[in-house]
Amino acid sequence: MSEKKELLFDQFPPVSTADWKAKVEADLKGAPFDKKLVWRTNEGFNLQPMYRAEDIADFTTTNALPGEFPYVRGTRADNDWLTRQEILAECPAEANAKAVEVLGKGVNSLGFNVSDPSVETLETLLKGIDLKSVEINFTCCPKCALSLAEALVSVVKKANAEKELKGSIDFNPMRKALRHGVEFQGNIAEMAVALLDAVADVPGLKVLAVDSCMLSDAGAYIFQEMGYALAWGAEWMTLLTEAGKSADEVAARIKFNMGVSSNYFMELAKFRAARMLWAQIVEQYKPASKEAGKMAVHAITSRFNQTIFDAHVNLLRSQTEAMSAALAGVDSITVTPFDVPYKTPDDFSERIARNQQFLLKEESHLDKVVDPAGGSYYVETLTVAIAKEAWKLFLDVEEKGGFLAAINTGDVQKAVAESSAKRHTDVARRKEVLLGTNQYPNITEMAGDKIEKKEGACGCGCETAEGKAVLPTARAASDFEALRLATEAASNRPKVFMLTIGNLAMRLARAQFSTNFFGCAGYEIIDNLGFDTVEKGVDAALDAGADVVVLCSSDDEYATLAPEAYKYLAGRAEFVVAGAPACAEELKAAGINDFVHVRCNVLEVLQDFNNRLLKK
Repeated sequence: MSEKKELLFDQFPPVSTADWKAKVEADLKGAPFDKKLVWRTNEGFNLQPMYRAEDIADFTTTNALPGEFPYVRGTRADNDWLTRQEILAECPAEANAKAVEVLGKGVNSLGFNVSDPSVETLETLLKGIDLKSVEINFTCCPKCALSLAEALVSVVKKANAEKELKGSIDFNPMRKALRHGVEFQGNIAEMAVALLDAVADVPGLKVLAVDSCMLSDAGAYIFQEMGYALAWGAEWMTLLTEAGKSADEVAARIKFNMGVSSNYFMELAKFRAARMLWAQIVEQYKPASKEAGKMAVHAITSRFNQTIFDAHVNLLRSQTEAMSAALAGVDSITVTPFDVPYKTPDDFSERIARNQQFLLKEESHLDKVVDPAGGSYYVETLTVAIAKEAWKLFLDVEEKGGFLAAINTGDVQKAVAESSAKRHTDVARRKEVLLGTNQYPNITEMAGDKIEKKEGACGCGCETAEGKAVLPTARAASDFEALRLATEAASNRPKVFMLTIGNLAMRLARAQFSTNFFGCAGYEIIDNLGFDTVEKGVDAALDAGADVVVLCSSDDEYATLAPEAYKYLAGRAEFVVAGAPACAEELKAAGINDFVHVRCNVLEVLQDFNNRLLKK
């Protein structure tokens, strides 16, 4: 068969990259290839429109198999990740009942938030749960972590499950500095050493948390989350090896809880690159076994890009996010329920979140193939490129004293806040699309009544230090949501009338664009089939009670139609021209100041209209 294949392909002359590029440039009719087709990512590197075998010919990342150092292709010989659900309940008994119920529905990893780290509480929480087959994870106050660890070890030993138990205690003393700008009061290394000693008899219990999901949810770019996560993990390695613990012991106790956003291929590459770099970082601490470099990763779908309006689109986002993580070979996944932005998840949203993972396993069989993206010219190139950018950030943090020093000075928080602000601006300009929020909104939807909780507080009761840098909490959609909620709360809902006239194709296209544009503020849209004269259009708009009249036509026709319509309207409603015509300066000279087009900052324009139109 191989000989036949060789003969078959020998019949076709090889085509070089230069030949392909020449063909593309010919089709572009002189437009520059790099400007038209090369995309520069927020991570700082360029993506080409095509990749070939020669692009990865020199990569060493393609040499290893799954389970082999440096683990770019995965730490296991299978891809059967754990399906995790966070158990939200009022008391330990209620939490236990809920946990037992979901275990019967396919979940095999549980997350509990514990405020009373006593043996009695844990016995109630874990009653009827097989500790030998179910992964158990706990979140608690950092100062309670040791008490929780001691109580958990006691319960586990009673169940004779200390050798089989898999799970984690989320000891994260960095949380206060990140969220509140408050340095942790206590010796972190001493507390961590005590934790390791307390769980020494339970080898499968990880107690040193790297919660880079906090950075992802705050709006960090992918390379930032990864670079800071590596620095965070290295901080644990340095603190505890200097305190006398072996590199193997420390590395075995670290768990990375990472976010996963909707940038599908970039996120897939992130996990592959993170494993590769982490293995090499751990190797510098001279562990006895290369196995110490295996990265334990739990993936959590993003909250930053979740929306209140058109909330079921959150299901589409989290589905692709979970798919990225699954294909990348993470150890476990939590799918964030779609209704988290506005309420405590209910039984329905939690069931759907579970089923999203089961869909990937039982319907798509993603658990049956290890590293299916391995060897892809595109993914392999992305893996190396994002590794380089994250490594630069990692080295920068190390040169400044390490991750703990960087968060205590606020450098990490400031950098993430800058990225978040940039992403909010990109959402405002539609460079970053949130379907249903800044593009193609459901204009008839009202969301005010469904909001049951306010965002912002983390629930720990800590106060934020004045003047200190902290991680931002606003989701990407929050500005547009505030806009729409203000429209809902006003006594009048503005009406926007599409005055379509002239060139059929252009007026329809611009009416559609303008409907989408003003719909993002929750305004009522009145469309029509077109008018013979601007006078008829303006009269119809006023009869309909329009607050805004949008003239939709072609650039050539605006020179005459816009001044006529503006003069006839005579200030009885706001007047807008859809587009950015060449005659815009002449129209502005005539008193027309409002234009909507693709270069607009949609959010700022709509905020201005809200200020003009809404009655409180």
